[in-house]
Order: sequence, then structure tokens, then C-alpha cells
Amino acid sequence: MRIIQAADWSLDRKIDYGTPEQLSSVKRIVSDVRHEGDAGLIKYTREFDKVAITQGQLRVEESDIALAYEQVDQAFLVAIRQAASNIRRFHERQKRTSWMEFEPDGTLLGQIMRPLKRVGVYVPGGKAAYPSSVLMNVIPAQVAGVPEIVMVTPPATGGTEGINPYILVAAAEAGVKEMYRVGGAQAIAALAYGTDTIAPVDKICGPGNIFVALAKREVYGVVDIDSMAGPSEIVVLADRQANPVFVAADLLSQAEHDEMASAVLVTDSMDLAQAVSIEVERQLKELPRRHIASASIEQYGAIIVVEDLREGVKVVNRLAPEHLEIMTEEPMEWLGLIENAGAIFLGAYSSEPVGDYFAGPNHIIPTNGTARFSSPVDVDMFMKKSSLIRYSKEALLTNGAAIIELARHEGLEGHARAIEVRLQEQSSVGFEATQSVIEQLR
Repeated sequence: MRIIQAADWSLDRKIDYGTPEQLSSVKRIVSDVRHEGDAGLIKYTREFDKVAITQGQLRVEESDIALAYEQVDQAFLVAIRQAASNIRRFHERQKRTSWMEFEPDGTLLGQIMRPLKRVGVYVPGGKAAYPSSVLMNVIPAQVAGVPEIVMVTPPATGGTEGINPYILVAAAEAGVKEMYRVGGAQAIAALAYGTDTIAPVDKICGPGNIFVALAKREVYGVVDIDSMAGPSEIVVLADRQANPVFVAADLLSQAEHDEMASAVLVTDSMDLAQAVSIEVERQLKELPRRHIASASIEQYGAIIVVEDLREGVKVVNRLAPEHLEIMTEEPMEWLGLIENAGAIFLGAYSSEPVGDYFAGPNHIIPTNGTARFSSPVDVDMFMKKSSLIRYSKEALLTNGAAIIELARHEGLEGHARAIEVRLQEQSSVGFEATQSVIEQLR
């Protein structure tokens, strides 16, 4: 693993906006499904997933879920239930309620919080078929009060044997009642526009490949989407007391996700840097996904040596990582200086997988430096807000002149007159004169 000085590194974002060919393909798929409905879904499922499916087979039946329960390990069932409980408890603390505030002059101001009505959760297949992500998408939506949550996943997430049973069980444990065997850009189009079988949703969330990401961007505006997620990333901020075995293991825990994943150590200790570099190479040899992890480490891995940890914090804030581990003698000492990070793990035993699976905070976190301005998935993402305003006559008489002044300053005479006619009604001009003024203004 390469070791570089802080002065020699540069920020290199890995943002994939797709090739022209991919963009064109996604536009065609979305358009076809929008106009052809289920027929388009069936056509593209046969073409891309190599699965011949009928309209009646699109929806996952209760018998399929029952069979999935028979196929999963009991230990997994216990673990997924514990994780779901932790995730639910954490997100329950995020929920906000509607509020109203009454002023002495009769003014009422407030905010109404409502859940979205219907949310679609995309669960990918292939090397990114993760039951834990089902929980992280579904549970916040449930806590928000979303009444209809639908899951779509490719028909062969478990290879030629169909949908991965662990995904079906995770969804059932999270409380999902509506699931469909469809993936790719075609599934995103179905969620956005609806078909005879799949009703349209208000929001689409969940990770996927470049075609899924581009499809989400294509339908944004028709529906809301969560984000355009990039490859996973981790930064470890460590001093000389950190255990190089722990640090190397945590770097590799993210590198094994994807060849484009990023794993970076920032340290003020050259001794630790060298020890971690050696340990990464040793552990790589034992890792089942070493080919993926090796490519990630070679292309996007680095050990950045800084003068001191204050400089290290500056590097961290520039990187704005998805995951940040602080492995220093006193992690809390540096917490207040961290400005940009999606999730922060404090201390040697707060390994990133603790957050990925079990602790409770959401593991769907901003990537590609977007932690500078965005946040992990939370309950608010599945709610909409309405402002509430009720102005009394007294309040309008008191503040009307100021409102008119601001409206006319912006050149919006209609805005000003909408207030003015109400002030005139309360003046000594009288009702008939007020009507005359209104007629003139028309």
C-alpha cells in the first residue's frame, strides 16, 4: 500500500455519470417501460437477466417467502432480528412531529409533518446483494409512517436459483408486504411510472449499478430519489498507538466492496504507516475477495503521513469521507474538529462493520465527498412538510405596510395590492369605496 506525504496527495473524486451509450440505453429502457408497462418489464428481464417471466410471476408470493425462511440459517434469523431492533430504536429517536404556535395577536404558525404515501426500495443482485441494506432502507420509512413500502429486486439475485432467500427474509422481517422480481433500469421505470402490476411510488431509494443510478436520475422529478451514490470509502485517522492489524483489517473491509472503493489511512506516525502497509499485504492473501480488494487498494488506497493530527484532521475534512474511524489515544479530543464525515467511529473497537450491520445508525451514507453537504438516510427522508400560516386581522394591520413595502421593492404590484385591499377594508373608506378601489385595480 503506497505511503505518501500530505503535501504530495491530491483529491481525486470518482464520479461516474455514465457513458453516452449507457445514458442512451437507460433513456430507451425507461421510455419503453413507461409506454409498454408489464410487457416492457418482461422484455428487458428476459434480455438482461436471462429469465423468462410472465406477468403473473412478477410479484413474489407468500409461498416464496415461506420457502425462503426454510432456506436461511437460524443464526442469520437471530442476527437480522437483533439488527432490525437496534436500527428501529435508533431511528425512532429521529422522528419529528407536527407543531403549532399561537401568538398573542391571533397569528398561528406551524409545520405539518406527513409521511410519504408509497416508497419503492431497490435491492440489487450480484456482488451487491446485501440483506442489511434492506433494513436500512425499509425501517426508516416505516418509522416515518409510510403506509406502502414496495421492494423490487432482480429475479436472479441468488444466481440461477432465483431471488436470494436472505433478501426475501430480511424484507419480510422488516415488514415489507409487497415484493417484485424485477431489477435494473426497467424496475426504476416501473416504480416511477407504474405498470398494470406495479403501482407508482413517491420516492425510490436503494443502491444499484450504473444503469440503476442513471435510471434514478432520469426519473427524478416524476418521483423523488435518495441520492446518486458512489463507491464505498473509508478514512482512518490514527496515531502511533493504533493497532496496525486493526487498521489494515478495517481498510480492507471497505476495499473488498468494489474495485473503485477507497481506503485511506491518515497518520502522524511513519512507523504505523509502514506497519499497516505490510499488514494490508499480509491480510490480502487471506481475503476471499482479494482480487477486488487488491484492485481497490492499488487504484484508490493510500497512507497519508502528516506532520501532526491537526494537519490530519484538515486532510480528513477535505476528503469528507463516507466512513471515518478515529483510532487515537483520545478519540473524543478530535471529534469536535471533524466537520465533514458521513459516519464517525470512535476508538479501536468501533470497527466500521459495527455500523454496517448492527449498531443502529443508518449505513446508507453520502459518498464522493458529498458529506460536505449531505447526510445519512434518516426518517426525515420519508416525510414531507407543510408550513401552516393563519394571520389574524390584527396581525395584518400591524404588519401589512411592511409586506407591501417588500412586495413593491421586488416589483410585484399584485402582491402588494393583495395586502392593500385587506387594509382598505378595515379603513374608514367603507365597503363601497373599497369595492370601487378593487374595481379600478382590476
